Amino acid sequence: MKRGIAVNDKQTVLVLGGTGKTGRRVAQRLEALGVPVRIGSRTATPPFDWENPAGWAPALEDVRAAYVSFQPDLAVPGAPQAVRAFGEMAATAGVQRLVLLSGRGEEEAQQAEKLLADTGPELTVVRSSFFAQNFTEGQFAQGIRDGQLILPVGAVPEPFIDIEDIADVAVAALTEDGHGGKIYEVTGPRLLTFAEAVAEISAATGRSIDYVEVTPDEYGAALTADGLPADLVEFLLYLFTTVLDGRNARIDDGVREALGWGARDFGDFARAAAAAGMWDESPR
Repeated sequence: MKRGIAVNDKQTVLVLGGTGKTGRRVAQRLEALGVPVRIGSRTATPPFDWENPAGWAPALEDVRAAYVSFQPDLAVPGAPQAVRAFGEMAATAGVQRLVLLSGRGEEEAQQAEKLLADTGPELTVVRSSFFAQNFTEGQFAQGIRDGQLILPVGAVPEPFIDIEDIADVAVAALTEDGHGGKIYEVTGPRLLTFAEAVAEISAATGRSIDYVEVTPDEYGAALTADGLPADLVEFLLYLFTTVLDGRNARIDDGVREALGWGARDFGDFARAAAAAGMWDESPR
């Protein structure tokens, strides 16, 4: 596959969720390639808010391609319809290429993929497994620092994916020809249970870090006691009890299909994160 920037490379690429986990990395890579980038977020200029479709048009002006990351997740009610509405507006604005971050094993996410594919622009789907960076930048990070991660997930293996790989695949699809119509199922190269992942983090940090399994009811009650909104609690329980029920316990080779090389290993991720001080112990 030819490397380099696709045609019309002086036109802007819109990166939705451009301040988030994946979007931030996609934007940084595009900027390093000299591609004009517009960040799509509530705090950007012009602002982009998934809950305000009337404000999408300015963000799409003079855009040739867009990275579509839906917040908070494609699994939430109404997400597929919102993504379709964005795709239709993008087509009207002249956008040629869309790259959608999707989720494995999420019925709503697959529905969003189909709806977006019907809107017109060339579509590439990056269908991702569970992020390794959820242990450093997400809701698990504090538990790791405190020495105990508590979740309602048993011995279900998951091929955790390094977000750096997702960003590489997304940028290739945004800037190169040949990715249109593809669905890249991106995973890490190994299956690990959450307990095994925590054990690798413990080894990388040289600290004792425990994994504790609780029931979904116990976990939901703890989240509610911490003040999380009911809809967010419901969504998290959906992820842990449905998406992480074993349906995704397989390895796919989407990273190699898109880039020509394999995905990063979780152990390498853990050692690099530990060396960077991502899990330095919380003050007592």
